Amino acid sequence: MSKGKRIAECNKLVEKNKLYEVKEAFDIIEKMPKAKFDETVELHVKLGVDSKHADQQVRGTTVLPHGTGKTLKVLVFAKGPKAEEAEKAGADFVGAEELIPKIEKENWFDYDVIVATPDMMGVVGRLGKVLGPKGLMPNPKSGTVTMDVTKAINEIKSGKVEYRLDKTNIIHLGFGKVSFGTEKLIENYDVIMNAIIKAKPAAAKGQYIKSVAISTTMGPGMYIDQK
Repeated sequence: MSKGKRIAECNKLVEKNKLYEVKEAFDIIEKMPKAKFDETVELHVKLGVDSKHADQQVRGTTVLPHGTGKTLKVLVFAKGPKAEEAEKAGADFVGAEELIPKIEKENWFDYDVIVATPDMMGVVGRLGKVLGPKGLMPNPKSGTVTMDVTKAINEIKSGKVEYRLDKTNIIHLGFGKVSFGTEKLIENYDVIMNAIIKAKPAAAKGQYIKSVAISTTMGPGMYIDQK
Protein backbone atom coordinates (compact mmCIF):
# COMPACT_ATOMS: atom_id res chain seq x y z
CA MET A 1 0.00 0.00 0.00
CA SER A 2 1.41 3.40 -0.98
CA LYS A 3 2.08 5.98 1.74
CA GLY A 4 -0.68 8.30 0.47
CA LYS A 5 -3.23 5.49 0.25
CA ARG A 6 -2.31 4.24 3.73
CA ILE A 7 -2.78 7.71 5.26
CA ALA A 8 -6.13 8.06 3.47
CA GLU A 9 -7.24 4.69 4.91
CA CYS A 10 -6.16 5.80 8.40
CA ASN A 11 -8.07 9.07 8.06
CA LYS A 12 -11.26 7.16 7.14
CA LEU A 13 -11.21 5.45 10.55
CA VAL A 14 -11.23 8.75 12.48
CA GLU A 15 -14.16 11.16 12.85
CA LYS A 16 -13.15 14.80 13.10
CA ASN A 17 -14.17 16.62 16.28
CA LYS A 18 -15.36 13.39 17.93
CA LEU A 19 -14.35 12.73 21.55
CA TYR A 20 -13.22 9.12 21.83
CA GLU A 21 -13.26 6.79 24.82
CA VAL A 22 -9.70 5.74 25.69
CA LYS A 23 -10.07 2.08 24.64
CA GLU A 24 -11.96 3.02 21.47
CA ALA A 25 -9.12 5.31 20.36
CA PHE A 26 -6.44 2.68 20.94
CA ASP A 27 -8.52 0.03 19.17
CA ILE A 28 -8.64 2.32 16.12
CA ILE A 29 -4.85 2.67 16.20
CA GLU A 30 -4.58 -1.12 16.19
CA LYS A 31 -6.91 -1.33 13.14
CA MET A 32 -5.02 1.28 11.11
CA PRO A 33 -2.97 0.03 8.12
CA LYS A 34 0.63 -0.31 9.31
CA ALA A 35 3.52 1.87 8.17
CA LYS A 36 6.81 0.38 7.02
CA PHE A 37 8.26 1.10 10.47
CA ASP A 38 6.92 0.67 14.00
CA GLU A 39 5.30 4.06 14.60
CA THR A 40 5.52 5.85 17.94
CA VAL A 41 2.24 6.59 19.69
CA GLU A 42 2.24 10.23 20.80
CA LEU A 43 0.37 12.12 23.50
CA HIS A 44 -0.54 15.82 23.31
CA VAL A 45 -2.03 17.37 26.45
CA LYS A 46 -3.10 21.04 26.49
CA LEU A 47 -3.14 22.45 30.03
CA GLY A 48 -4.99 25.41 31.52
CA VAL A 49 -1.86 26.97 32.99
CA ASP A 50 0.48 29.75 31.93
CA SER A 51 4.03 28.43 31.49
CA LYS A 52 5.39 32.01 31.60
CA HIS A 53 4.86 31.92 35.37
CA ALA A 54 7.37 29.91 37.40
CA ASP A 55 4.67 28.72 39.81
CA GLN A 56 2.62 27.25 36.95
CA GLN A 57 5.34 25.12 35.38
CA VAL A 58 4.49 21.46 34.88
CA ARG A 59 7.47 19.17 34.61
CA GLY A 60 8.38 15.77 35.93
CA THR A 61 9.20 12.16 35.15
CA THR A 62 7.53 8.79 35.43
CA VAL A 63 8.50 5.23 34.54
CA LEU A 64 6.19 3.61 31.99
CA PRO A 65 5.30 -0.02 32.82
CA HIS A 66 6.06 -1.17 29.27
CA GLY A 67 8.76 1.35 28.38
CA THR A 68 8.69 3.50 25.26
CA GLY A 69 9.81 0.88 22.78
CA LYS A 70 13.00 2.83 22.22
CA THR A 71 16.36 1.95 23.76
CA LEU A 72 17.84 5.22 24.98
CA LYS A 73 21.56 5.94 24.95
CA VAL A 74 22.83 7.49 28.17
CA LEU A 75 25.85 9.78 28.61
CA VAL A 76 27.08 10.20 32.18
CA PHE A 77 29.33 13.03 33.37
CA ALA A 78 31.21 11.60 36.36
CA LYS A 79 34.70 10.98 37.72
CA GLY A 80 36.47 8.31 39.77
CA PRO A 81 34.30 5.70 41.51
CA LYS A 82 31.10 7.28 40.15
CA ALA A 83 32.41 6.95 36.59
CA GLU A 84 33.17 3.27 37.25
CA GLU A 85 29.70 2.83 38.77
CA ALA A 86 28.11 4.39 35.66
CA GLU A 87 30.01 2.01 33.37
CA LYS A 88 28.93 -1.02 35.42
CA ALA A 89 25.31 0.20 35.38
CA GLY A 90 25.27 0.18 31.57
CA ALA A 91 25.90 3.81 30.61
CA ASP A 92 26.68 4.08 26.90
CA PHE A 93 29.22 6.88 27.39
CA VAL A 94 31.05 8.11 30.49
CA GLY A 95 33.41 11.07 30.74
CA ALA A 96 34.23 14.51 32.13
CA GLU A 97 35.94 17.70 30.84
CA GLU A 98 37.45 15.88 27.86
CA LEU A 99 33.96 15.57 26.34
CA ILE A 100 33.40 19.34 26.11
CA PRO A 101 35.35 19.95 22.86
CA LYS A 102 33.85 16.78 21.35
CA ILE A 103 30.33 18.11 21.97
CA GLU A 104 31.07 21.77 21.17
CA LYS A 105 33.33 21.40 18.14
CA GLU A 106 32.34 18.04 16.68
CA ASN A 107 28.58 18.36 17.25
CA TRP A 108 28.58 15.02 19.04
CA PHE A 109 25.03 14.11 20.04
CA ASP A 110 25.01 10.31 19.78
CA TYR A 111 22.98 9.96 23.02
CA ASP A 112 19.43 10.63 24.19
CA VAL A 113 19.82 11.53 27.88
CA ILE A 114 22.61 13.07 29.97
CA VAL A 115 23.10 12.21 33.65
CA ALA A 116 25.58 14.13 35.80
CA THR A 117 26.79 13.91 39.38
CA PRO A 118 26.29 17.24 41.21
CA ASP A 119 30.06 17.94 41.32
CA MET A 120 30.17 17.81 37.50
CA MET A 121 27.48 20.43 36.90
CA GLY A 122 30.09 23.19 36.73
CA VAL A 123 31.58 21.38 33.74
CA VAL A 124 28.21 20.54 32.15
CA GLY A 125 27.05 24.13 32.70
CA ARG A 126 29.67 25.28 30.19
CA LEU A 127 27.66 23.39 27.56
CA GLY A 128 24.37 25.07 28.49
CA LYS A 129 24.02 26.98 25.21
CA VAL A 130 24.48 23.78 23.23
CA LEU A 131 22.57 21.29 25.39
CA GLY A 132 19.74 23.59 26.54
CA PRO A 133 18.03 24.10 23.16
CA LYS A 134 18.15 20.32 22.56
CA GLY A 135 16.50 19.56 25.90
CA LEU A 136 19.58 17.61 27.02
CA MET A 137 20.64 19.65 30.04
CA PRO A 138 20.64 17.50 33.22
CA ASN A 139 18.16 18.67 35.83
CA PRO A 140 17.58 17.63 39.47
CA LYS A 141 13.78 17.69 38.88
CA SER A 142 14.08 15.02 36.21
CA GLY A 143 16.45 12.93 38.32
CA THR A 144 19.37 13.43 35.96
CA VAL A 145 21.55 15.34 38.44
CA THR A 146 22.23 12.74 41.11
CA MET A 147 24.86 10.77 43.00
CA ASP A 148 22.81 7.61 42.47
CA VAL A 149 23.88 7.12 38.87
CA THR A 150 22.93 3.43 38.91
CA LYS A 151 19.31 4.22 39.73
CA ALA A 152 19.17 7.01 37.13
CA ILE A 153 20.58 4.78 34.37
CA ASN A 154 18.30 1.85 35.27
CA GLU A 155 15.19 4.06 35.23
CA ILE A 156 16.07 5.64 31.89
CA LYS A 157 16.81 2.25 30.32
CA SER A 158 13.60 0.72 31.69
CA GLY A 159 11.25 3.35 30.25
CA LYS A 160 11.46 6.57 32.22
CA VAL A 161 9.97 9.53 30.36
CA GLU A 162 10.09 13.23 31.10
CA TYR A 163 7.06 15.44 30.52
CA ARG A 164 7.25 19.22 30.35
CA LEU A 165 5.22 22.13 29.02
CA ASP A 166 6.20 23.85 25.82
CA LYS A 167 5.66 27.59 25.24
CA THR A 168 2.06 26.98 24.10
CA ASN A 169 1.21 25.16 27.37
CA ILE A 170 1.10 21.74 25.69
CA ILE A 171 2.92 18.57 26.76
CA HIS A 172 4.07 16.37 23.85
CA LEU A 173 5.68 12.97 24.30
CA GLY A 174 5.91 9.48 22.84
CA PHE A 175 4.73 6.73 25.18
CA GLY A 176 4.96 3.50 23.22
CA LYS A 177 4.90 1.83 19.82
CA VAL A 178 1.97 0.71 17.67
CA SER A 179 3.22 -2.87 18.02
CA PHE A 180 2.55 -2.78 21.80
CA GLY A 181 -1.18 -3.33 21.20
CA THR A 182 -4.18 -1.75 22.94
CA GLU A 183 -3.70 -3.16 26.45
CA LYS A 184 -0.06 -2.13 26.96
CA LEU A 185 -0.60 1.28 25.36
CA ILE A 186 -3.55 1.98 27.68
CA GLU A 187 -1.47 1.02 30.73
CA ASN A 188 1.32 3.38 29.65
CA TYR A 189 -1.24 6.11 28.87
CA ASP A 190 -2.88 5.80 32.30
CA VAL A 191 0.48 6.09 34.10
CA ILE A 192 1.57 9.23 32.23
CA MET A 193 -1.85 10.91 32.51
CA ASN A 194 -1.98 10.24 36.27
CA ALA A 195 1.50 11.73 36.62
CA ILE A 196 0.47 14.89 34.74
CA ILE A 197 -2.70 15.24 36.83
CA LYS A 198 -0.73 14.84 40.09
CA ALA A 199 1.72 17.51 38.89
CA LYS A 200 -1.02 20.18 38.81
CA PRO A 201 0.50 23.39 40.24
CA ALA A 202 -1.21 24.88 43.27
CA ALA A 203 -1.32 28.23 41.39
CA ALA A 204 -3.33 26.74 38.49
CA LYS A 205 -6.88 28.07 38.37
CA GLY A 206 -9.90 26.84 36.43
CA GLN A 207 -9.88 23.81 34.13
CA TYR A 208 -6.47 22.10 34.32
CA ILE A 209 -6.73 19.55 31.48
CA LYS A 210 -8.02 21.47 28.46
CA SER A 211 -7.69 18.70 25.87
CA VAL A 212 -5.98 15.35 25.32
CA ALA A 213 -5.15 13.92 21.91
CA ILE A 214 -3.26 10.84 20.77
CA SER A 215 -1.79 10.05 17.36
CA THR A 216 0.77 7.84 15.69
CA THR A 217 3.85 9.28 13.98
CA MET A 218 2.15 9.30 10.57
CA GLY A 219 -1.49 9.01 11.57
CA PRO A 220 -4.39 11.37 12.32
CA GLY A 221 -5.00 12.68 15.84
CA MET A 222 -7.92 11.65 18.03
CA TYR A 223 -9.25 13.67 20.95
CA ILE A 224 -9.87 11.72 24.14
CA ASP A 225 -12.99 12.26 26.24
CA GLN A 226 -11.84 13.54 29.66
CA LYS A 227 -14.55 12.54 32.10
